[in-house]
Amino acid sequence: MNGARRIGLFAIANHTLFIVLCALFLVPVWSLIAISVSHEPDITNEGYRLLPAHLDFSAYRHLFAKPNVILGAYRVTVFSSVLGTLLSVAIVSMCAYALSRRDFRYRGFLTFLLFFTMLFHGGLVPTYILMTNYLHLQNTYAALIIPLMGSVWFLLIMRTFLQQLPMELIEAATIDGAGEWTIYARIIVPLSAPVLATIGLLQLLQYWNSWFPALLYINDDKLYPLQYLLQVMLRNMAEVLRNMEMGVSADQLAPLPSESIRMAMSVIVIGPILFVFPFFQKYFTKGMTVGAIK
Repeated sequence: MNGARRIGLFAIANHTLFIVLCALFLVPVWSLIAISVSHEPDITNEGYRLLPAHLDFSAYRHLFAKPNVILGAYRVTVFSSVLGTLLSVAIVSMCAYALSRRDFRYRGFLTFLLFFTMLFHGGLVPTYILMTNYLHLQNTYAALIIPLMGSVWFLLIMRTFLQQLPMELIEAATIDGAGEWTIYARIIVPLSAPVLATIGLLQLLQYWNSWFPALLYINDDKLYPLQYLLQVMLRNMAEVLRNMEMGVSADQLAPLPSESIRMAMSVIVIGPILFVFPFFQKYFTKGMTVGAIK
């Protein structure tokens, strides 16, 4: 009875601790939202607060003054992120499956070549020349997708995971007459769902937060991804404020939502990812293959 009571008290303390930690983790997100809807003079005079003294949606009105621009950037970001993630996961999984096969003669040599690219990069200038002068990919979706596609780090993670799968599965499927594509699609992919989902989410985050390829290869504002568009808007706003400071009083500058608009940009960017993440959270544990041979 005392043991059960001790277990109950431990469970209560454990749950209480994690509830407090979760609340602490939510504080930064809540502060972003609170500051984004705060009145700009309140931020200037009182600093950041978890509860805004006066609600003010001026920052969002400034951002959505031309909604087609933001919606267009969302379309570019979603399309490039989803397509890039699918292509990356397909390439990484197929390469990792080939390199994980013990009967593949050149797997060690090819793994070394791929790992070598992690240590020594071709360089920014050669990459830019290749993308623009030879491949002619400027102002295309390919310029946003290809630079981040097929991470070697994710490939090595996937290969390590696949090496733990029983070789008897592949041997049994081969005896039954299954080809390599059948083995990959009907055995490897279902068993690799946890690691595929984890790599897919990490790759999706890379595409969603990417802005550097757009800076290099995109001149058409209709192809601006969300991150780069918000950076351009923030830079333009800072330039406007800097030019206005010479002939405008502080009272006239105060209503401009400089701080709140920064937080509103962060809310706009992280909002969709916060809704996507819970669907992938259950796959973050290692995939189990117990009973697969049976």
